[in-house]
Formats: sequence, C-alpha cells, structure tokens
Amino acid sequence: MKIEKKKDNNQYRINEQIRAKEVRIVGDDGSTVVPLRQALDMARDRDEDLVLISPNAEPPVCRIIDYSKFLYQQKKKAKELKQKQVKVEVKEIRFGPQTDEHDYNFKLKHAQEFLTEGNKVRAHVFFRGRSILFKEQGEVLLLRFANDLEECGKVEQMPKLEGKKMFLMLAPKKAGVAKKSQQKIDRERREAEAKESKATENKEAEETPVNGLAANAKGFSALADLKFDEE
Repeated sequence: MKIEKKKDNNQYRINEQIRAKEVRIVGDDGSTVVPLRQALDMARDRDEDLVLISPNAEPPVCRIIDYSKFLYQQKKKAKELKQKQVKVEVKEIRFGPQTDEHDYNFKLKHAQEFLTEGNKVRAHVFFRGRSILFKEQGEVLLLRFANDLEECGKVEQMPKLEGKKMFLMLAPKKAGVAKKSQQKIDRERREAEAKESKATENKEAEETPVNGLAANAKGFSALADLKFDEE
C-alpha cells in the first residue's frame, strides 16, 4: 500500500482515514461489498489506495486506485476546464437623453459586436442638470435598444434609474436560431412591400413608351382607313 497521505479538507478520505465496517468497491468489472479490512488488504496487494468516493452511500462506496495519479488527473482536468472558460467582460455603452439617430446606430453596431463576442453590455443614459425631466425619453431609448438587440442579446436588468443614470443590462444569447421580434417582422414586411411596389412602378415606366408607340400606330391606321373610305 502507498505511504499514508495527510488528508486535505478538500480531498477524499483514503486508506486508514476511512471509518466503516464494510464498503462497496466499484471498478470496471462491477462492484462488491467487503469488510473494510479486506478492502485495505486488496488495495495493498495492488500497491494502490482505497479511496472513499461516496461516503453517504450505504455501504460507503470506494475505489482502489493510485491516489497521487488520481489527484494529478483531477487538477489537470480543472486546469483545462478553466482555460476553456471564456472570460466575460462588461462593455459600457453611453447615451444622452436625446441621442440622434446616427449616434444611436453607431452604438447599436458596437453593442451587437460585443454581444456576438460573448460579452455583456451595460447601456446607460446620463442625465445632466434639468435633463432628468426627460427620464421617460431615456427609458424609451433603452427599451428600443434592447428590442433592436433581441437577436443577439437578452435583458438581464430592465431600465433602472440610479442617481443621474438609467441602466440597462444585456447578456449574450447562446448560439442558435434567433427569434425575430414582432417589430422586426413588421419592418421587414413593410420593406418587402415597398420594394415590390417600386419594382412594379419601374416596370410600368419601362413599358409606357412602347404602349405609346403602339397607340400612335393604331391611330395612324385608323386615319388611313378613314381617308380610303372618303375616296
């Protein structure tokens, strides 16, 4: 059996630290219930350790493994998991209560990029002096902002006034098929109808000269027939 390790509060009980009359040993070939002393002898014969992995089971569940190797693998997995975790940052977007359309669209584009990259967005409207009287405008602006970002972000905190600032918190949506808002659906429908209407007008404009020539030709033919009848 391996040299007895000093128990760490964050680790498992092993070998003589286990207190039970009998234990269930699990392995690749199944499980078996044996007295604790027999389990310790089995671990000694394999030059490994008896590790308690489920102390609340009845009887407690153990594995016979190389504890040092087991700890190394656990630490390695934890390190790999930590490296894979994406660090989420909170990006700030600042508005005024009367932000113009160009500035709004510029900041909207940046917010879309931030959310797509997996970052959170904390948008706020800052009220200077008497502009606090327009706090309703600020709330409408932030709600519009959240709606325009619905495909890539979800609201974590609705607009909330704190001092002279009104905040809105957005978090990135998970990858997948984004659900369109009703406003976006209506807007796309109106754009499609306008495009179709314009195409129809262009077609009619292109056909007008042809129709005019045809009408002139018909009129000329009628005039010729009339002269022939008179003769």
